[in-house]
Amino acid sequence: MSKNKFGVGIIGTGYYAPEKVVTNADLEKMVDTNNEWIIDRTGISERRIVDDNIATSDIAVKAAQNALADAGVKPEEIDLIIVATLTPDMVFPSAACVVQNKLQAVNAAAFDLSAACSGFVYAMSVGSQFIQSGMYKKVLIVAAESLSKITNWEDRNTCVLFGDGAGAAVLGPVEEGYGILGVELGADGSGAEFLHMPAGGSLYPATLETVKNKMHYIHMNGNEVFKFAIKIMGEAAYKALEDAGLDTKDVDCLIPHQANIRIIKSAAKRLHLPMDKVFVNVNKYGNTSAASIPIALAEAVKERHFKKGDIIVLVGFGAGLTWASCVLKWSKEE
Repeated sequence: MSKNKFGVGIIGTGYYAPEKVVTNADLEKMVDTNNEWIIDRTGISERRIVDDNIATSDIAVKAAQNALADAGVKPEEIDLIIVATLTPDMVFPSAACVVQNKLQAVNAAAFDLSAACSGFVYAMSVGSQFIQSGMYKKVLIVAAESLSKITNWEDRNTCVLFGDGAGAAVLGPVEEGYGILGVELGADGSGAEFLHMPAGGSLYPATLETVKNKMHYIHMNGNEVFKFAIKIMGEAAYKALEDAGLDTKDVDCLIPHQANIRIIKSAAKRLHLPMDKVFVNVNKYGNTSAASIPIALAEAVKERHFKKGDIIVLVGFGAGLTWASCVLKWSKEE
């Protein structure tokens, strides 16, 4: 750890949810499913979907602008932009470079980070190191997804789960003892096949056959991912709290990856936290992958779910398989 006498924390948050709403009733007309089953199994009532002409960078910029406004920071003051996404506008250049240009953050370095639903916490951990080391002062973390573009809307097992959206946070120096207190990052590549998009990379470049075989969509083994999630969410949060020298009784608010209400409740139970200390918005947005945690965080801030000095735990899991958790002592005054 750095010997610098300051912490690194979140100095601004923002999010953006597309206007178009797809309800469970809408999905009933598309695949063999029903509202009661979806709510019972996932807790999702509706999700947001981008228009066909909207790219991930477009919604990323909107979330970023909201976070910059909340932080009182100008785009040219940003030293680094990290975009966590698995649905960039294109393979290259990075979504972060596209966002940098659209924001006119002319002094910022920029790169993407790929850790699926764990991406925001991974990016926070990476970005904070640049500030802790003294290399940079302000880092913009954006997590944005247009999952509707890679969802098979004929697959009832996956199309009910996913949505589009973007969340962002500005990291900067905060007073000592505040900000990021503990982090846990992990991966298990042996589970890669449980949640993946098979084609579109160097292994299976796009061909008529890969398109015909629907290999450019999300493929998921739901049972295996569920088993992994209920085990790892609690474990990752415990390890991050241990890294921070804290216990579950110190937690004021848990902000989990919004994948499924059953997984969220399981994580809360493992951490011995009542649900009134857990922020949930999966019902409104579904699973927005990397964007899920920062959207929830920004909404929680907006709704004043916590105050300066509160202990906040972020925890997620995703394709890779990956997991990530971060403990924050909230440093921002209302």
